[in-house]
Amino acid sequence: MEAAGKRSRDERGRAASVPDGHAEKSLLDRKVYMDYNATTPLEPEVIQAMAEAMQEAWGNPSSSYPEEVTFVPVSKVSGQVKAEDILAAVRPTTCLVTIMLANNETGVVMPVPDISRRVRALNQQRAARGLPVLLLHTDAAQALGKRRVDVWDLGVDFLTIVGHKFYGPRIGALYVRGLGELTPLYPMLFGGGQERNFRPGTENTPMIAGLGKAAELVAENCEAYEAHMETVRDYLEERLAAEFGKRIHLNSQFPGTERLPNTCNFSILGPQLQGRSVLAQCRTLVASVGAACHSDLGDRPSPVLLSFGIPLDVARNAIRLSVGRSTTRAEVDLVVQDLKQAVARLEGQA
Repeated sequence: MEAAGKRSRDERGRAASVPDGHAEKSLLDRKVYMDYNATTPLEPEVIQAMAEAMQEAWGNPSSSYPEEVTFVPVSKVSGQVKAEDILAAVRPTTCLVTIMLANNETGVVMPVPDISRRVRALNQQRAARGLPVLLLHTDAAQALGKRRVDVWDLGVDFLTIVGHKFYGPRIGALYVRGLGELTPLYPMLFGGGQERNFRPGTENTPMIAGLGKAAELVAENCEAYEAHMETVRDYLEERLAAEFGKRIHLNSQFPGTERLPNTCNFSILGPQLQGRSVLAQCRTLVASVGAACHSDLGDRPSPVLLSFGIPLDVARNAIRLSVGRSTTRAEVDLVVQDLKQAVARLEGQA
């Protein structure tokens, strides 16, 4: 008891001798954190950086502010984006130009080779001024498997493909020109070092094998695939015109503009014939009004069609039909008859 009492008096004495009246914690009362695998405290420099960001960078990074990104409109005459419009939109801070190779709603093929040539010429001027070079990316998801796709002809730095668009598995791939030497690429995720440290995680071998086989089939048979789909697509448009006459508006035809061989975007004119309403009445046809990934638009017309200059009432009635490798003329006949009956039901004529 005496020893305990002496320690207590000594501790009170030390506490009383601390300046400003603040009591010094004894080692017995101090907490020792040893759970750093669970979480770590913030370094003072980190706290400062966060405070600065909250004061200065408080805007929503997902918002489409003019300085986040520049969108270039398409021509209402050709349905394509013009190379000169892209170059006009380039600013000193621009570092990437990205454009789809073929539009997924209309099938219009963009002039990527011309754009790449113009970008390379501009890069020579930018390098002389000490500005960053422009890298060019194209999304070839809709094009591969329907037309010839050659990265050398396109002249791009990056090209993406998606397996389930050309009879492969739901897996994608990114082509990078001169990976790590001519074209920079930095990982978004870090971990086990797979895929040359660009993406962590054990590779999905069956999916990769499936994508490779799908690509191999395209390389061997692309011309045959393209010829068949174009023949069937043209027959579809002939049958639509024959059945509906002047009530048919082909939204994806632009004089002199190349388009995918399998895509037909059309509207059947009439106040009650919105695309979704027509498809809902169809009993044979399975299709969509536009891009499946934009199904959240509801009954609103496609922004793509509106940007092409398609009138609002016509765009609202749009339907996108895309034929495949095994689609037949007989199936086209069934679809056109199904559409005819759906229109009749909507207009109260059945």
